[in-house]
Amino acid sequence: MNSIRTGRRPGHLAGRTFAVAVLLAGTTVFGATSALADDGPSVPPGTEASSEPPVKLDSSDPDLKMPEGGTLAPGKVLDIIQVVEDQGGEERREDTNADIKFALQAEVLFGKDSAKLSSAANSRIAAIGAEIKKQNATKVRVFGFTDNLGSSAHGDVLSKQRANAVQAVLVQSTGSNVTFEIRGYGEQYPIADNSTEEGRKKNRRVEVSFPRGEG
Repeated sequence: MNSIRTGRRPGHLAGRTFAVAVLLAGTTVFGATSALADDGPSVPPGTEASSEPPVKLDSSDPDLKMPEGGTLAPGKVLDIIQVVEDQGGEERREDTNADIKFALQAEVLFGKDSAKLSSAANSRIAAIGAEIKKQNATKVRVFGFTDNLGSSAHGDVLSKQRANAVQAVLVQSTGSNVTFEIRGYGEQYPIADNSTEEGRKKNRRVEVSFPRGEG
């Protein structure tokens, strides 16, 4: 996948990789990333495997044979997920085999209880628009979310207004060939605990997602 440069410039993620890779039976995956490398010993010191040969298996054992008429399912790779978040948690990028999703905390885009974009918001959103163009994506989802403070109806309206504001900037950097799906979910689908301010801050967000292309 494309590398993400570290740094504190708007629109860039300077962060840490949280989760990578789940593989399923029957498929060999090449090019494992350095995030999966083990710099230490494979077992703790003093618990190394003995020099005795492994237990021999009887290939004629009926318990090892496939039942008559049975077939093996085709091997496949489960979706590989990589998540990068900047040090302040303001911006988060999640990559899978099929999609790319950015999540921006509302505080870096809007004032309190407002859908008016801040002066620093345009550059962050434009960077996402550049990635949309790079991936040749033609369908983009922009979803707004709030915390659980205030009425549910107010959260629904505010989250939709914020999604619309982000979409308006994306249009400028992606062109007219992109179809947008805009939704405001309010306090639905929290990603953190709403009982703390830290959790509520994470839940107040706008997510932009789109299919991965050839870019």
